[in-house]
Order: sequence, then C-alpha cells, then structure tokens
Amino acid sequence: MRRPILTAFALLAASAALAQERASPDAIKGGSTIADLLSKGFEIKAAVPNGTTKFIVFMQKGNSAYACEFLTVTKSRCGTLN
Repeated sequence: MRRPILTAFALLAASAALAQERASPDAIKGGSTIADLLSKGFEIKAAVPNGTTKFIVFMQKGNSAYACEFLTVTKSRCGTLN
C-alpha cells in the first residue's frame, strides 16, 4: 500500500520543475496546483487514496493548509482548508 504512494510522490517531485513551467488547465480557476504549492515551500503531510486512480494530498506550510486532488503527475487541483 505504501509503495504506490511513495512512487506517486517520487514522480511528483521529479516532475515539479517541468510542471511549474506550464500552466495546468486542470487547476481550479484562481486555485493552485501541487507543483505551485511545492515551489512555495509547502510540504506534503499525508495522502489517502480516493477511488482507484486518484489521491487526496494534504499539504501544509506554517498555519496554511491545502487539500489537493492528485490525478496524474501533471494534473492536480488544490483548495485551501483554512
């Protein structure tokens, strides 16, 4: 169970620079992507499977927290929790 999550995080980290160069059409208008949040110093705190192909990723930096729907390495959408 942990191996797919770790694999997803490894792929995400490896492609963060590439994803930052392109605007994601799948991001919620005015929202953020996982790549955006990683570049701003947010850390992945937890991830839980949501169906067979999606993960919900929780990210935090200081008092700010986001929940992100992770579909693929280049497709994600995030919303603030607080």
